[in-house]
Parts: sequence; C-alpha cells; structure tokens
Amino acid sequence: MSNEFTFSIKRICFDEDYRPADNTRITTNFANLARGERRKENLRDTLTMINNRFNALAHWDNPNGDRYVVQHDIVSVDIDIEGNGETFPTIEILKTTIFDRHTNKQIEGVVGNNFSSYLRDYDFSIALQNHNKDQPHFSIPEDFGDLHGKLFKHFVNSSAYQENFSKLPVICISVSDNKVYT
Repeated sequence: MSNEFTFSIKRICFDEDYRPADNTRITTNFANLARGERRKENLRDTLTMINNRFNALAHWDNPNGDRYVVQHDIVSVDIDIEGNGETFPTIEILKTTIFDRHTNKQIEGVVGNNFSSYLRDYDFSIALQNHNKDQPHFSIPEDFGDLHGKLFKHFVNSSAYQENFSKLPVICISVSDNKVYT
C-alpha cells in the first residue's frame, strides 16, 4: 500500500442545464437547486442572483451592472487510498471564472467556495450522533473533523490540485450562531 493518496478530478459546468449525477451528495446545495419541477428556473434565478451581486460589487467600471458573468464548474474529487486505481468520491468544490463582456476575456476566479465533503457528512451524521448516543449532554468528540481537514490538506498539496488550479482555495462553510467551530 502506498503512503501517498492519489486524487482524480472531474468537472461539470454549473449552468441552467446542469443535472446532478445520481451519486451526487443529497446535501449538496447546488445539486438540490437542480432537482424538482422548477429545476431550470431555480438554476437560472440562482445564476442571475450571483451575476447581479458580483456586478454590484464591481461597480466602479461597470455603470450598467452587466459587465461580468460568473461561470462555475463543479469539481468532484475522488481519492485512491491504496494506489490500486479504485477510487471513491471525497470532495466537491466550485471553480469560478469571471467573463468580462467588455474585453471578451476570462479571468481566473477562485476554487473552493461551498466546500462539500462526504467525510463531513460522516462526521455530522454518524460520528457525532454515535458520540452523543445515550449521553446526558451534547458534546463534540475531541478529534471531530480531523480526518476531513487532513484529507483536504492532502488534496490541496497534491499534484492533482497543483496541476489543475493556480490559486489557493477559498472555503465557505456553514456555521452556527450558537456553537463555535474550530
């Protein structure tokens, strides 16, 4: 068994025609927008909202608020732990590119945003639940989220990340107003 993990990357465009794969995590926000009767409308509204907000933030050279279009790729990361070619899904992140309508140029955006992980699901749905089973008070295991964080660090330091992305990731996660996450 190898001591190095191998990561493979797949991308799919997140636009109004996006359809989540059958194995996409059910808790993934962008996948949930693309499900149901109003899927296309949900996607179109979300993309319009993102573009409007971005243009509002970049107002100094954008008097009509329509200069930029934010394009998104959903990046799915699979991991091969044993080096035998067998992988399983690990992480999903977004990769953004900004299209400038005035110059007709693409500007590399950030990767990360809306970081999502199957291990996080395990931490919250199984590990946390098992830790608190039959306990009088809620608590968090001492090593809660450690594996999740370590695998992400391995990914960011991997050749797969370095070959596909030139910028460090920006991570947005859900937080609680009554719990402190470290």
